[in-house]
Amino acid sequence: MSNSLIFDIKRYAINDGPGIRLTIFFKGCPLNCKWCHNPESISPQTQKMYAKQKCIGAQACIDVCPENALSLTPDSIITDWNLCTVCGKCAEACPTKAIEMSGQQMDIDQLIKTIESESLFFDQSGGGVTFSGGEPLMHYKTLLQLLDECGKRHIHRVVDTSLFSRSEIVKQVAEKTELFLVDLKHMNDEKHKKYTGVSNQLILENIRLLSDINSDFWIRIPLIDGVNADEENIKKSAEFLSKLNWQSKLVNLLPYHDIGRNKHLKLGSSYNGDGMKEPAQQIIERSIRIFSDFGIQAIVGG
Repeated sequence: MSNSLIFDIKRYAINDGPGIRLTIFFKGCPLNCKWCHNPESISPQTQKMYAKQKCIGAQACIDVCPENALSLTPDSIITDWNLCTVCGKCAEACPTKAIEMSGQQMDIDQLIKTIESESLFFDQSGGGVTFSGGEPLMHYKTLLQLLDECGKRHIHRVVDTSLFSRSEIVKQVAEKTELFLVDLKHMNDEKHKKYTGVSNQLILENIRLLSDINSDFWIRIPLIDGVNADEENIKKSAEFLSKLNWQSKLVNLLPYHDIGRNKHLKLGSSYNGDGMKEPAQQIIERSIRIFSDFGIQAIVGG
């Protein structure tokens, strides 16, 4: 039975595809976007998160740690990462959940039982299950099995992806998926590398592939002033998409917020938001007009 690392399961999701959905978040992503709202999704390993403001200094975590990796200072609990094995016992003992573990191994049976428990909401709302991340295509073996099982149960299937994956994997997943939510970060390859760590060429090729095989998709654009919200990039995005054969012709604009900053603090990593700003209303409206001029509906959120 295939296992995968899951870092979150969100019930009653209304922004991850049609209807009310259950969204399953796989851990691990080949991109490292500077603005990432879920930085805990990037590493393919289980991670420990510590919220200093929640800590009351109870020291239960220190007492239970088998490696003596934790110590209390006047400011906070400190982890010696040379000793810590990320076993999670400290998180289990913490009375205020100041320490949490991000990433849990789950097998197909566990995930299907969770999905089935929400089926009533799917039926009533026209919803279903969305597989997100991180990058679900990194876990394609588990993903394909889950898509098969959902198909047997007539549950609507959505895959939320960057499409940074081999074309043969995209094709296999497309055969078992009703809808893709595809992230389009930037049309300029060098800027894409700068802000995400990878080229956009494979992503653009796979978007064309979905179009060629008549697989339905929505495009999601994180709209970031100072990164990709300029008129030139939006026009190039609209022009590229207008040449494709796709059913929905829908773009979700996701205005930037620095909500990932606090999660970086919990992970002990740094957040570099220099030059990134929330787009003003006129930038959002301009983007919507540009897409409309190319025959594409753009909406905020979704």
